[in-house]
Amino acid sequence: MDGQTAPRRVLLLENPRSGQSLTDLSVFTSLLEARGVEITLRPHLPGVPFADLLTDVRAFDAVVAVGGDGTASSVAFAMRGSNVPLLVYPAGTANLIAQNLHLRADPAFLADVLLSGQTIVTDLGQLHAGTTMCGFTLMAGVGADAVMIKDSEELKPRLGVGAYVVSALRQLTPKAVKFNVTIDGRTIETEGISVVVANFGMVNFRLPVASGIDPTDGVLSIIVVKASSPLSLVPNVIDSVRMRFGLGDPMFDDNLEFYEGREVHIEAEEHLPIQFDGESFGERLPLTARVLPGAARFLTHVELDRITT
Repeated sequence: MDGQTAPRRVLLLENPRSGQSLTDLSVFTSLLEARGVEITLRPHLPGVPFADLLTDVRAFDAVVAVGGDGTASSVAFAMRGSNVPLLVYPAGTANLIAQNLHLRADPAFLADVLLSGQTIVTDLGQLHAGTTMCGFTLMAGVGADAVMIKDSEELKPRLGVGAYVVSALRQLTPKAVKFNVTIDGRTIETEGISVVVANFGMVNFRLPVASGIDPTDGVLSIIVVKASSPLSLVPNVIDSVRMRFGLGDPMFDDNLEFYEGREVHIEAEEHLPIQFDGESFGERLPLTARVLPGAARFLTHVELDRITT
């Protein structure tokens, strides 16, 4: 963890359309202003790339991204390589990036984290499909998980994070697909319902997807999900709980295949949908993902070993 001086000039980017969490920004900004912090507020409008709001990012000591995972991920990617610290202010549905960074939606707590100036430098992922390129912080996926994300979008306003559960239960018998997965030039032929490319390794309730996922190691983790249904992943959920509480190594690995690499190209016999950090991607397979080592600097109050799995 790197320590810096407390920021004096802060850029606050807000996505007013994110999720349904209550965001008491007035308390947050008042606490900062009382400590002498100068705040510049820029709301994000539909259709405006976050990069357009960050052309002068190096003029600020820190940036605060107020919104859900899609907002935080897009801001982190737009800031890549700037070395300016980013605070993720969770105001979305799942807020998985904040969960991975041990951040909660408490204005006083988040103000303290910002003023501490404590940061960690992590990798990001870059995703190409068709003519579109974007970044991801947590993970990207194709197949069943992307279908779940797409189907959950209309349910989020009513059900919040429960929308993901309902969407997953709708896929009781997802179709297994043959994939060609090329990792750093080596092609693997495999079959599964989904392929996930992970940078961070924790999902809801900070349950680890798998052990050994480190967002600072300069590689991506590639996970082929071979389960026949959501219910058949129950043993893997048990494994996640065991890892979360330090109760031992995984016991149920048959449903998952694990690989690592700096670049991965995924093709399939079908043009499957794609998701990144809980957002539906406009393109379909094939896709290429690559790691961007040390591209982001996040504000957090925990040591590095607390964000690895």
